[in-house]
Amino acid sequence: MKNTFLKIGLGVLLAATALNSCRDEFVDSQFFQSVQQSPLNSIEELESFVRGQYTTMRSSSYYGGDFLMIPEVRSDNMYSDFANGAGYYQTVASYSMVSSDQYATNPYQAMYTVLAKSNIIINNQPSGALTWKASQDPAAILQKSDYLKGQAYAIRALVLFDALRLFGQEYAGGLLGVVVPTKYDPTSLQTRSTVAATRSQIEADFDKAVTLMAPAALNLYGDKTTVNLLSVKGLMSRYYIYKGDFAKVRTLVNDVVTSGRYSVVGPNDYARSFTQANAAQNSMFELSVGSLADLGTTSIAYKLLPAPNGYGNMKVLTAMRANYSANDVRRDGITTANVLNGKYLNGFDNIHVLRYEEVLLNGAEAELQPGGSTVNALKYYNLILANRFKASTAIPVFVPAVAVTLDDIYMERRKELIGEGFGYWDLLRLGKPVTQRSSSGVAGTVRTVGNNLLAFPIPRAELNVPGTLVVPNPGYAN
Repeated sequence: MKNTFLKIGLGVLLAATALNSCRDEFVDSQFFQSVQQSPLNSIEELESFVRGQYTTMRSSSYYGGDFLMIPEVRSDNMYSDFANGAGYYQTVASYSMVSSDQYATNPYQAMYTVLAKSNIIINNQPSGALTWKASQDPAAILQKSDYLKGQAYAIRALVLFDALRLFGQEYAGGLLGVVVPTKYDPTSLQTRSTVAATRSQIEADFDKAVTLMAPAALNLYGDKTTVNLLSVKGLMSRYYIYKGDFAKVRTLVNDVVTSGRYSVVGPNDYARSFTQANAAQNSMFELSVGSLADLGTTSIAYKLLPAPNGYGNMKVLTAMRANYSANDVRRDGITTANVLNGKYLNGFDNIHVLRYEEVLLNGAEAELQPGGSTVNALKYYNLILANRFKASTAIPVFVPAVAVTLDDIYMERRKELIGEGFGYWDLLRLGKPVTQRSSSGVAGTVRTVGNNLLAFPIPRAELNVPGTLVVPNPGYAN
């Protein structure tokens, strides 16, 4: 890989973020104008680049839209009504992608732009002593710098994990992972790492983040728009549940739960929690959007909602809606026309990357594996269910479960996390078949793990870089 690809993307990014905060303007202008990035000499500059990571992550081709919708298109939860909607995700749904496909190219570009920013933070060597307006104490400045670098390590780990799932060959019959840049070097040409080597870097980065972010005083848990020590551990539980390291998941989830800093949102606040900015009790990490950065017609909301508020492109499968009990508050968020309107309602809503409920589900699944505790699994499972049933005189109130199986957990994941970008990845990690669906949701071709089309094509823009060492994924020679 050569970072020329990244510099092309930064021109677009510069225009897209012109209305954001001064911090974002600094990041994008400084980064775009420099072929070799200049040293960052203050804590304020480092913070700007940290925020710049999040700015890129919220783009409509990454967490602001495509990266969350793509796994739903290929799931047992939703489908793309591309015939009657705006045509979004037709090539993804029909497995007709080519190497120039926008749903491969745009997420790839966004991911590697984030990685470039992370690497600038991680490898920063100031030209003198770092300065900070808040303190002149060298020890405090160093601790703050390390904490910011910890955030960059955590984000680099998350983005590499995202790229590995989308472009790596782990479930597509091969051994190749993705390009793993650890420095920002515009002249670099790199090969794709193996899946194993990519995973090793992800794990090393997460571990480094935990070490650097340990100081309690620097973790501002009230600000959910940046990662903190606990949200990093929550993201790690996501990674390790996909890897199948259940002992790790159990430890990480226990750390989050026993902290007492988060709780499951109640039935009366469930729908509202998705439109609350930086406030919901279950939000562990969200990307700030707001009115100035409104994603508008490119947002998740526009993919989900029908006219006049959207294109109505993404629909819930009828069979999926039938899985909800009549008094389940989540059923209220799915209309009889199979529109998911209980989550993202506006283009300016913050994007919820990590919720406490996901962490609990990770923990419940891990506790049901060898070496785990069924008592803990039940506790985590009931914490969610107890807050999903509304009171009704006609329908009995929720009665806590006295037993839970892995199948129960898998179904609860589908019901709780629908529309949030988990369906396809869960099918693959569990070795389940993936069913292709028509624009009306009718089942068609079934693909199993090992099929080369289960990995996305490496973008043509990457493969066309002169002297590239990157090889394509099989099945995408065009």
